[in-house]
Amino acid sequence: MTTEARVDGRRSNRRGAAGRAAILDAAVTALASGSPGSVSANRIAKTAGATWGTVKYQFGDVDGLWAAVLRQTAERRGELPYRENNRSPLPQRVGEIIETLFAGLTTSADARAIENLRAALPRDHAELERLYPNTAAELASWKDSWTHACQKAFADLDVDPARVKEVAAFLPAALRGLVSEAQLGTYSDLDEARRGLTRSIVAYLSPHSHN
Repeated sequence: MTTEARVDGRRSNRRGAAGRAAILDAAVTALASGSPGSVSANRIAKTAGATWGTVKYQFGDVDGLWAAVLRQTAERRGELPYRENNRSPLPQRVGEIIETLFAGLTTSADARAIENLRAALPRDHAELERLYPNTAAELASWKDSWTHACQKAFADLDVDPARVKEVAAFLPAALRGLVSEAQLGTYSDLDEARRGLTRSIVAYLSPHSHN
């Protein structure tokens, strides 16, 4: 291969990566807006200055696009904020997880994009898996990765892994409920609500409650 061919190949790869990134950014922006037609791959392609053919080349189809959007937002979200040598007590760890989730759900464009995308997808798992198999697989993987992250966050403490799994199962939905209250307007004190949720989880996970 000549030097010119290698250079042209690298330029082509860079252009392809830039085009892919532009489409994903346009998809997240459109989905986060929640505007009518935001879940339209054709409209997203036009916003990114691309064609539907380019979207198909990069992602295969709309299922591949949605799966890629989910994967990118998961990568940007990262893991829970704990180091392997974390020495924080149980109440602080639970509180930080809750505050991290609440802040992400209330301020993150990625979170709004995912909520709007999920709202547009079929609710029935069988239908979702039939129509959007890659998207369904990506969403299903989130459950296991989230449970693993929670188990890892408390691994060095004397807590029941089964109870951590239960907390991992209900916590995202509980925080979405509080976020919904914040968005709709409420007379409830949501700071107090999060403190109460934290104390309830700590009490449930504390070793003395295992008996």
